[in-house]
Amino acid sequence: MKKIALIFAAMFAMAQMNAAPADAAVNALENAEAPAVAVPDEDGPVYEHPFKDDEESTRHWSITSNGIYVGLGVKHSYDLINNSVEAGMLNIAAVNYNSLHGQNLSLGVGIHHRSYSIKRPHMLKRDDNSVVTASEYPSLNVEEIKDRSSNLNMWTVQFPLMFTQKIYKKLDITVAGIMNWNTYARVDNHYELNKIEHETRYKNLKQEKINFDFMGALSCGAVGIYCRYSPGKFFKDGYGPEVKNTWTLGLVLGL
Repeated sequence: MKKIALIFAAMFAMAQMNAAPADAAVNALENAEAPAVAVPDEDGPVYEHPFKDDEESTRHWSITSNGIYVGLGVKHSYDLINNSVEAGMLNIAAVNYNSLHGQNLSLGVGIHHRSYSIKRPHMLKRDDNSVVTASEYPSLNVEEIKDRSSNLNMWTVQFPLMFTQKIYKKLDITVAGIMNWNTYARVDNHYELNKIEHETRYKNLKQEKINFDFMGALSCGAVGIYCRYSPGKFFKDGYGPEVKNTWTLGLVLGL
């Protein structure tokens, strides 16, 4: 009996020795911290459109206002144009779709104004049939006529369809097709002759009501440069000089 008791005691001791490492391993696993799992940062960087808050930049659809610009004409089709300037706002209000992956597509409504300056000694006049032609000042004597200016102005409601692509961080490129509704046009003349100032304004011009422009811009953050091409004619056929194919370069804010 003593031998049998010794055998069982030995077997029990061996069982205890084998169980100890297993229990230690289980305890170690239970006490070990769970490995860190990478969780996507919902507040991480997304394509942030200038002049939008963080909440807007994480939504697909939004209403935006952007694109204040001023530019100088660098090429014109009409020989008597000295230079031109333009200014406006591409989108007073626009519906914008943000892909959240660096692309924006918008359709909006804005305002545009362009002024063409006529070379001296010429000025523009309108006859009773609303036909605008170039003529000369009353006197060609440079000493007699002072402060001469003749400008052709156009006011427009524009509807730009714009696509913006993020290139790198805050560097964006934008292309746009713009439909222009030319609501109002006017000729403004001013000169001083024999110390008397003369000002004339010709309204009711026969401008083209609808034409289209094309625009490209490169912006960094809220500031950019743009080029705009206006192939459409200013006047309807037979109602003025052929003013078209205008190229403009300028600065734009908040594209």
